[in-house]
Formats: sequence, structure tokens, C-alpha cells
Amino acid sequence: MGSALSIVLIVWYGLTVLSLAYVIYDMATNTPLLGVMRLAWVLILLYTGPVGLVVYILSCRKPAGMSHADFIKPHWKQAVGSMIHCIAGDATGIIIAAALVYSLGLPNGIDLIVEYVGAFIVGLFIFQALFMLNMYGNYWTAVRKTFFAETVSMNMVMVGMFPAMIILKHFLPAGDDPLHPLFWFIMSMATLVSAFTAYPINSWMVGRGIKHGMMSPPEKGAPAPMPSRGHDMAGMDHAATGPPPQESGSAQT
Repeated sequence: MGSALSIVLIVWYGLTVLSLAYVIYDMATNTPLLGVMRLAWVLILLYTGPVGLVVYILSCRKPAGMSHADFIKPHWKQAVGSMIHCIAGDATGIIIAAALVYSLGLPNGIDLIVEYVGAFIVGLFIFQALFMLNMYGNYWTAVRKTFFAETVSMNMVMVGMFPAMIILKHFLPAGDDPLHPLFWFIMSMATLVSAFTAYPINSWMVGRGIKHGMMSPPEKGAPAPMPSRGHDMAGMDHAATGPPPQESGSAQT
């Protein structure tokens, strides 16, 4: 690696560590979040570093003198929450699959298929259905009712991540190796690109009631509301501050 690129990587990873530490501390002491969204933000900060920190502060961090539920009411913040949940699962699946592809020495073309399947498995079967058992009560019911929204969201993540990965790996061939710092830098940049392609569809689905947006637990002392019957992003027995979602594939007209 050139000296300039080495400096960029050192600065990026240093800022990522500091950003992640700040968000973990804030979630522990200030901002109330459901468990799945805590995990989603941790993964997003790992992948997007200081950029993710800015998004967290603007869209999610609870300000002084205001409830978290009120702070996240604007539609764009709801859409960001939906996007964060989506990218956290899908990007994780892609990264795991990319590391597996390198280890197995799979050829070009096959690698994209494996990474697509990896994103689908982690995004739908783990990050959506598994984390939503409390809502649906049955794993395969959760899979069925989240299939449409997850599939649409995931494909828009792919639209951003795959071209970015291919282009960056062409210029930075060492980035194929998951043990090389460039691998993680490329994945970070590709994840950032995917946010631009995934946000519009998540905004549309939140607005149409197909997906929930940013989630907030009930205030202390308040009874937990009954879950809605559609795609609850967190899969918990807490309601989101956003339009009640429809069942998968039943968008309003």
C-alpha cells in the first residue's frame, strides 16, 4: 500500500473506533432503543465509521429536554431507521459471504451469487424473521410476512454495494483478502454507497405503511402497546412511531 492510502486507512479506522465507542456509550446512558436497533447501529458504525456517527446523531440520538419518540417522528428519521435495520443485516451477510468466497477461491460471477444469497439469508432469516419471533409467535410466519419488504430492500442495497465492491476491488486488488485492512475499507465504502440506493425505497415503504421506521421503547411507566399486524421492524411487543405497516405484499393504493 502507498503511504497516502495507509494514512487514510489509519485515520478511517481510528475514527471508526471512536465513533463506535461514542454510540455504544450513548445507547447505554442516553438514547432508549430496542435490542435489535442497538445491534443494527453497532454494525452500521462498524461499517460506516464517522459517517454513521453523523447519521446517528441527526436521526436517532435523544436530545436533552425531548423524548426519543418525539425526536424520531419526522418521516425522514423513520425512513433512516428502516434503512439502518435493512443495511445492517444485508451488509453483514455480504461481508461474511465475501470472506467465504475468498477462502474457497470461487471464480468471478459465482462470488456475486454467493454474496447475494448470504445477504438474503442474514437479512431475512436472521435479522428479520428471527428477531421478530416475539411479534409473530412463529418463525415461518415471520419469514412469510417479512419476505416482500426484505426482498425489495435487500435488492436496493445490492444495487449500491455490488458495483462499488467490484470497482474498488479492481483498483485495490488486495481488498479481496478479509485479513487485509483494504477488505474492510472497501466494504465500508460499499456500505455507504448502498445507503444512497436503499434509502428511497425504505422511505417509500415506510410512507406506504409496508415497513416501520425508527423504533422507540415506551416511556417508563407507560403500558407497552399491542404490536401491529404487519412488518414491525424490531419484532418486539412495542409499537413504532410511524404508520402501522401492512402485511407483506399488501401495499396501500
